[in-house]
This record gives sequence, C-alpha cells and structure tokens, in this order.
Amino acid sequence: MDVRHDILRTIKSLTPCGSHKSRIGKGKKIKKQLYINILFKNKMAKEKKFITCDGNTAAAHVSYMFTEVAAIYPITPSSVMAEVTDEMATAGTKNLFGQTVKIAEMQSEGGAAGAVHGSLSAGALTTTYTASQGLLLMIPNMYKIAGELLPGVMHVSARCVATHALNIFGDHSDIYACRQTGYAMLCSSNVQEVMDLGAVAHLSSIKGRVPFLHFFDGFRTSHEIQKIKVWDYDTLGEMLDWDAVNEFRRRSLNPEHPVLRGSAQNPDIFFQAREACNKYYDEIVDVTENYMNEVNKRIGTDYKLFNYYGAADAEHIIVAMGSVCDTVESWEVLKPSKKWMNGTRPLIAERWAMGARSITSCGLPEQSMAKPV
Repeated sequence: MDVRHDILRTIKSLTPCGSHKSRIGKGKKIKKQLYINILFKNKMAKEKKFITCDGNTAAAHVSYMFTEVAAIYPITPSSVMAEVTDEMATAGTKNLFGQTVKIAEMQSEGGAAGAVHGSLSAGALTTTYTASQGLLLMIPNMYKIAGELLPGVMHVSARCVATHALNIFGDHSDIYACRQTGYAMLCSSNVQEVMDLGAVAHLSSIKGRVPFLHFFDGFRTSHEIQKIKVWDYDTLGEMLDWDAVNEFRRRSLNPEHPVLRGSAQNPDIFFQAREACNKYYDEIVDVTENYMNEVNKRIGTDYKLFNYYGAADAEHIIVAMGSVCDTVESWEVLKPSKKWMNGTRPLIAERWAMGARSITSCGLPEQSMAKPV
C-alpha cells in the first residue's frame, strides 16, 4: 500500500474543496500539514515494515542508525555490509543523530581498526565490518578499545581463518581468536536476529561501555535472503540511553579538557586499572539482558542470554551458536523419545555470561541433568 497516497486521500476527505474548515473540526481552521504529520505517524505506527534482504544488509541497516563514522575495508563475506553502509550514506540517509555517516575506507583491516580506535577516542560512535583474517588484523586495536571502555561495535560475518590454504567455510575460528580481547560477543542465528541483536549490541555497548563483537555465520547467514521486520528510528531512539551518549562525548579527547592516555605504567598501577574495569563487565550481562527484554516487549520475540528448545527431561544437550541453531530446532525426529534436548543457543559469549546467570535462569529446565555432546 502507498501510505502517503492513502494519507493524502484521507486529508482530501477531511477538508472540503476550497475550504480550510474541517468537517470534524466544527468550523475551526486546521493546518493540512499538521494532519499529514499526525496521520502519517499513526499510520506507520500501526503498520509493520518488512524488507527482503540478506544478513549483511540487515546488519548494515541497523548499525547505520547508531553510527557516526564507519571505518571499512572489504573482505569476503563481509564486504556487503560496508557497501550498503556506503550506499546509504551516499543517498543521504540520516542516522539517529540526524547525521549522514562518514565513510572512511582504509588500506587494510589493521588501518580500519586503528581508525575505529581514533574515532571513538574523539567522541564519534564508530562501527566496522570484517571477517576472518581481517578480524585477526584488528586484534591489537581491539585490546586498546576494550581497555579504554569505548563503545564500538564490530559486525562480523564469521569465516574460516586461512591456514595452508584460503577457505571461505563459515566456521567460527576467527571470532574465537578474539575471546580474550575484552569484547563482549553476541551471536545471531538468522537474518531477523541480525537485525534485532545488532540493535541490542549497539544499545548495550553505549550504555555499558563495553565494546561488542556481533557475529553471524558467513554466507550461511550473511548471504541468506529472508523477509524480515525492520526497526524504525523512533523505536530505537526510545531505547537508546541518550545520557550515556552525552557522557561518551564528554569523555572524548578535547584540547579544552586535556587528559593523558596511552602511557606506560608500572605493574602496580597497570593492574589496578585492569581491576577497576571489572565492574563494567559484571554489569554488561544485565544491560544486555535488559535490552533483549526491551526488544521482546516491542516486537514479541523471546531473546534470552541462553534460549532453550526441546524436551524438559533431556539426557543429552547440544550447545550451539549460529545458523546451526535453526537446524537443530527443526530436528523433531528424536523429540518424542525425550532423550535429546534439541538445542541451547548462547547468544552472549563473553565469559559464558560472566557467570552472572545460571544455566537454569537462562532457560534450561531446572530438573534437567543433560550432558553436553
């Protein structure tokens, strides 16, 4: 349906030809533009917007809304994310802050990561997209970004790291190499989750001051095409912690309030600083879970730190992340035997939710004595 055409037809029915008086306004003058704005907003609020796209496009779409600078360098299968972001910026698409995203294509993934670090330090919310060896080249800067508690997000279409030969198999060897960098990790299993959990990654990072690595399977999800629901700007703006955004900007490097960063420290001082950041990691699980609940309220999903599916009295358990989860959930042949729990998907992989949530509270049945297989 053409929403604008429908609204204009409604306006025509409300306002007689040649008159500025509304049939429902008892002779009071009305402004036609005011009716257009009100009706258009109500119409869009009632209608859910859908698009047909792949996982990369979904990640680019949702990340654009939270991004002021995108430092990019293409690598298969993540290149489409940077390409779509560039296209949106060229078309003049505005983010949540009313700005067009600034695109900076560097000469390598290492350069892109350095640009992300510098841009975040300067107070601009910055995003990058990568995979495989490209992600590994970003690891040195990932330590710095996490150590300085900068709210950056990396969207990764996970892909096999090349060893004796190049391979585009969509495994998780690249993201597992980043587990000790200090990044929280959030995994999406399908295109709709890429859209939804991509938003959770940005919202949680801004509020919790912990950088996020949001990943999904290369090709299997990054290039899979599905019809999905799209977030609108108003809803994401309502969930965004604007006070946290302002605090992030106030902490940025500025000659008006100079600070010292990147110095060399003796062990006694260095480890005090490392311990001081623990409270942010203790809190980030609650922050992430709260945003998952906010998403659930708005679109009727059931996102949890761990999502359980299957028999309540399972004897075996499959713990999985990524596109395999949808496959496991469709595996019904063993369900009647109640010997198998069809699967548990840990969405957040930072220290297995930092031990702040038990398996039971994350969705597994309390009576289950299941063993991993």
